[in-house]
Amino acid sequence: MEGKNNIVFPAETLELVKKIIARYPEGKQKSALLPILHLAQAEWKWCSPEVMDYVATLLSIKPVEVYEVASFYTMFHLEPVGEHVIEYCRTGPCCLMGGVEVYDHLKKRLGVETGGTTADGKFTVKEVECLAACGWGPVFQIREKFYMHLTKEKVDQIIDELGK
Repeated sequence: MEGKNNIVFPAETLELVKKIIARYPEGKQKSALLPILHLAQAEWKWCSPEVMDYVATLLSIKPVEVYEVASFYTMFHLEPVGEHVIEYCRTGPCCLMGGVEVYDHLKKRLGVETGGTTADGKFTVKEVECLAACGWGPVFQIREKFYMHLTKEKVDQIIDELGK
């Protein structure tokens, strides 16, 4: 199946999509939405409206059903993102442990506001809800890696290392 603007999974991924959908009873293919959204984001780096329409077509559901789910979860990117997506925790425990100052430093260092991407396309900064690392705050996540007990100096080291 092909989506708008020639959006289509590679054959290998499409076979995986079919296997995922087959796990669910007839008429319940919507249950495969989350894993397929993850595959879509891995393929195209973000969930554009065209990508979400394609996912809806694959699952025989309405596009709005895909949009509702993708917009609910912060792990899905609804706009183009940089090579490294820095997701920082904005909840109370991290803020009480110095998170506001650390995150302000991060944004100043990168020259972006929350939701922004650096001009070189290296970094995107996103604000997320609790990352379940309250005892190690302030914390942010890049892909599946957590960076804990953040300080301005640690942020600078991380940015320097990833920016190479």
